[in-house]
Amino acid sequence: MTTLVTGAAGFIGFHVAKRLLADGHQVVGLDNLNSYYDPTLKQARLDQLTAHPQFTFERLDVSDRVAMPEVFRRYGPVRVVHLAAQAGVRYSIDNPYAYVDANLVGFLNILEGCRHHKVEHLVFASSSSVYGANTAMPFSVHDNVDHPLSLYAATKKANELMAHSYASLYGLPCTGLRFFTVYGPWGRPDMALFIFTRAILADRPIDVFNSGRMQRDFTYVDDVVEGIVRVLAGKPAPDPSWCGDRPDPGTSRAPYRIYNIGNNRPVELLRYIEVLETRLGRTAKKNLLPLQPGDVPATQADIDDLVRDFDYRPRTTVDEGVTRFVEWYLSYYKAS
Repeated sequence: MTTLVTGAAGFIGFHVAKRLLADGHQVVGLDNLNSYYDPTLKQARLDQLTAHPQFTFERLDVSDRVAMPEVFRRYGPVRVVHLAAQAGVRYSIDNPYAYVDANLVGFLNILEGCRHHKVEHLVFASSSSVYGANTAMPFSVHDNVDHPLSLYAATKKANELMAHSYASLYGLPCTGLRFFTVYGPWGRPDMALFIFTRAILADRPIDVFNSGRMQRDFTYVDDVVEGIVRVLAGKPAPDPSWCGDRPDPGTSRAPYRIYNIGNNRPVELLRYIEVLETRLGRTAKKNLLPLQPGDVPATQADIDDLVRDFDYRPRTTVDEGVTRFVEWYLSYYKAS
């Protein structure tokens, strides 16, 4: 069974491809290796994957309307895990067109490829950012999410709507996963844990937004991968109880579902930093700042549906996860 994993040289994509290979699957990885962050880190991830005999790599952009259909024709994937995207809330304020190309045009190319080649199941990355101005905690997939606070969030909500239309029109089974602040070894350099670690080791101050009072549902990457793998194996069926008079955003009369993947245990940013300081054996110099445009003060995932349908339970505490990240970082960068 061949699985296409887009964004395979990215943080989550790398871990997903690695897990699928370990489970004995044939994996086609796709990535454009762009320079949004250090391409050498992406290449280092990719080098681990290309060493596996059941892994094939294609370097191209998902927004390429000519090349993408050829990938589907050549490899005939049975399942697709779509993780390629332009990430970052703050970056979307400065570079909005990058999000239209990667997250909208690119996703349409994926949907068209899946449609024309009868893919059995498309699992795609959404984001906790779609909850936007919502304040009811924990965030539930059954709540309306029509008030995004960033273009990044808007493109992710658009992906969910686009997937639903293809599930409805063509019977394409689609599952969207809203990730909550994923962290861990081989993480992205634009994420807080990476930025904080680098600055603390260099004895530079760290920018702490909302004076550190924001809370995040930090989710360790192995727990996220476990959720993805479980969902991938169980394609959604139409919900016979779905009613247009009281439309449930998380389900549908089409083969379509949305799930949260989170830790379900929010941690205050200052506590997160405290754990990191302990693991590094250093005290951070904190530059306390107000909440940034597009950010939200708190996130918490309601994962009841994922627990019910796939017996999913995140197992990694922040203390354990940060420790593993620091061990990887010190080893990879030969820092001390």
